[in-house]
Amino acid sequence: DKRNPINFSKTKKWTITVVTSFFTLLKPKYLPTAASPTSFSMGTPSMIRDLNCTPFQATLGLSLYCLGFGVLPLVTSAFSEEFGRQPLYYVSVFGFLSMHLVAALSPNIQLTVLSRFLQGAFGSTGATMVAGTVADIWAPHERGLPMAFFSLLAFAGNGLGALAGGWIEENVKLQWRWIQWIHLIIGVTFFIILLLVIEETRLTVIIYNHARHLRKSTGDQRYQPLRTGQAQTLREMIAVSCTRPILLLFTEPVVFSVSVWIGFAWGVYYCMIESIPGVFRTLHGFNQGQIGTVYTTMTLGSILGFITNMYQEKLYQKNVNARGPQARLYLACVAGTLFPLSMFMFAWSSKKAVPWAVLVVALTIFVWAIFTIYLAVFTYLADCYGIYASSALAGQSLLRNIMGAAFPLFSERMFGALGYTWANTMFACAALVMTPIPFVMYYYGPRILKRSKFVHQPIDEKLPKEVSPTTTEHRSSSIFQAVEIKSK
Repeated sequence: DKRNPINFSKTKKWTITVVTSFFTLLKPKYLPTAASPTSFSMGTPSMIRDLNCTPFQATLGLSLYCLGFGVLPLVTSAFSEEFGRQPLYYVSVFGFLSMHLVAALSPNIQLTVLSRFLQGAFGSTGATMVAGTVADIWAPHERGLPMAFFSLLAFAGNGLGALAGGWIEENVKLQWRWIQWIHLIIGVTFFIILLLVIEETRLTVIIYNHARHLRKSTGDQRYQPLRTGQAQTLREMIAVSCTRPILLLFTEPVVFSVSVWIGFAWGVYYCMIESIPGVFRTLHGFNQGQIGTVYTTMTLGSILGFITNMYQEKLYQKNVNARGPQARLYLACVAGTLFPLSMFMFAWSSKKAVPWAVLVVALTIFVWAIFTIYLAVFTYLADCYGIYASSALAGQSLLRNIMGAAFPLFSERMFGALGYTWANTMFACAALVMTPIPFVMYYYGPRILKRSKFVHQPIDEKLPKEVSPTTTEHRSSSIFQAVEIKSK
């Protein structure tokens, strides 16, 4: 049945995947207004001058963006269950772009920081739904490449945004406000394409709409979406979506350990890259545009991660029957080792005597490691927790973004007190301590998961199952009727 999103043509699936994934390219954290004292956002210098704010106030924009990005999906995920993904895409993109307009016209830092928080909130809702959309239209064994593409655009957007933002900031006629305007122009174009291309992909919502259409066209009110057990209200769904991710985060050893791992990596990701402007400007005399160009290491590292993930997918397909979800972790073990080593390399290459190209190589390896860890954690949790995957992923996303929000708040003083070499060395040492995590999950993951009540617990989510009249007539060979036959 072509109405079932899983049966869409490959062309249609890839069109939806590419268009929705572009939203993750549109929302890089480093292009908009928020920035750290070391020009973490390329528009920081002119923004501090124009708004007469402190570097710490500028940093709040970054932290609040991450906070909004991590917290709001706990609430809004229930809305996609109830109303579908399509309307939430529309609201999210519209709100996200509206906040760029607010930031571009902002007369003070307070309004800028508020708009930044709302950018993260709206951006999180749209971006986190992309993974759900991928799950809607791709079978589990097909999701590796689409998820890698989604992750590629999420990481590549940071590098491309900084590249553009650096040179816009370098132009005295443009600077930070025009970073917002240009981003808004690109976003409006994307919004138009989204309106033309995207359709609903959540099957339960499609079934519900199908039932409503049948009731209206036939006048037969017996056409109702069947439910297993007692139906949940929207309030109950919001309560579950807010509490279950936190429950899994703090009661499931697998979720907690990999969340701490990727959360620390996420925080260091911000702090490590935050040191780029100071290192390259102080040691090698780079201007703002050239510093923005250095951030393309994020794009290069993520492209390399996308390519090597193809090899990971081959290993997964080859070993999944024997190793189960642990077959997702081969390259994660390599990345977990290179993650601290690349930080040591960057820290001890931050000297005038060392060519800047060595720093660029270290950053590329660093981003490749972060990309590989991010993708491995996402797919591993999804494979382990099945129907509870969205809650497990929401829990790790919450912790990851909280750590991403907190780290920039103390990194300025840390770099100032210790210098870039020793500060990054401390981060590298902490990362080195976490190196065993993917190895432990690979070898002992099955034993740990056997104790989980979520991995082996039956489905308890009350979701619409079928559209049918209350009698057994009016059946067809469609997927909707096939589900109905099964439920009866």
